[in-house]
Amino acid sequence: MNTKNKKLLRLTIPIILAVVFGWYTFAKLPIQEILPYFKNANYFWIILGVFCGLLSHLSRAYRWKFMLEPLGYSPKLPNSIMAVFIAYLANFGIPRSGEVLRAVAFANYEDVPFEKGFGTIVAERIADMLVMLIIIASTLFLQYDYIYNLLVENFNPITIVLALSVLFIFGTIFIIFIFRSKSGIALKVKKLFLGVFEGATSIFNMKKNWPFIIHTLFIWLMYVLMFYFTSFAIPELNGISIAAILVGFISASFSIAATNGGVFVYPLAVVAAFSVFNIPETPSLAFGWIVWTSQTLLIIILGSMSFLFLPIYNRIK
Repeated sequence: MNTKNKKLLRLTIPIILAVVFGWYTFAKLPIQEILPYFKNANYFWIILGVFCGLLSHLSRAYRWKFMLEPLGYSPKLPNSIMAVFIAYLANFGIPRSGEVLRAVAFANYEDVPFEKGFGTIVAERIADMLVMLIIIASTLFLQYDYIYNLLVENFNPITIVLALSVLFIFGTIFIIFIFRSKSGIALKVKKLFLGVFEGATSIFNMKKNWPFIIHTLFIWLMYVLMFYFTSFAIPELNGISIAAILVGFISASFSIAATNGGVFVYPLAVVAAFSVFNIPETPSLAFGWIVWTSQTLLIIILGSMSFLFLPIYNRIK
């Protein structure tokens, strides 16, 4: 399979998944039963959840400055904020394109080389993944059986080990080839690789390590609180356990990574998680749609404004 076809598959598979799950969702969606939940929801808690989501995004934009400083760059905070919202918005169209677009925006408006900017974003994702693993580990203590059965049903340990081994071998061969080759393409790839590596390792050269760690923990605390506070908007979900909240949050987070921002899949992931705790399907589905819709509207509004205002702001500056 050539590179063009691989790229096409990476772009189309998440969209196909979203369409399939969307059809499945709407085919079984009890609209008449869910609409009253939207009408009767306590919007104070929904707005509070949106506010927590907003704080997490702003903290992510500010945290980025800590990673760029060791590379010799001091970006303007408004540019960082708008680049983050543009990235989130782009991910709804093409999964993971937002990270690339975010690095491109800083290359254009802050003169940060693309490969270095992208490298810092990779390092960010690694830090976020570590926090996510901590959340999963904490949830294991509260709901071990659910997480264990989920992993056993969906992942074969032998297959994972073989896949990682093959990936490591071919990756090593590829890196050796690139660094030994003198061809023009190899030199460009080498430059890109070194730039990404420098950006990714900037996390070890930060002078403000503790502020970075605090912001990282704050970002994920706001994510969880966003999910938790919004549950109070539906009376039927009041009083659900912290274990249910954490399992639902983890399941919903994976759905966002699997498709275009969790479109159509997010509510189903919430229902699947809550069903383990014998929480009724209809309020769970309504809750999933309320959380996803409120957070998506925030991204669409601020992401669209950022797209429009980013070039204007930098032209004025």
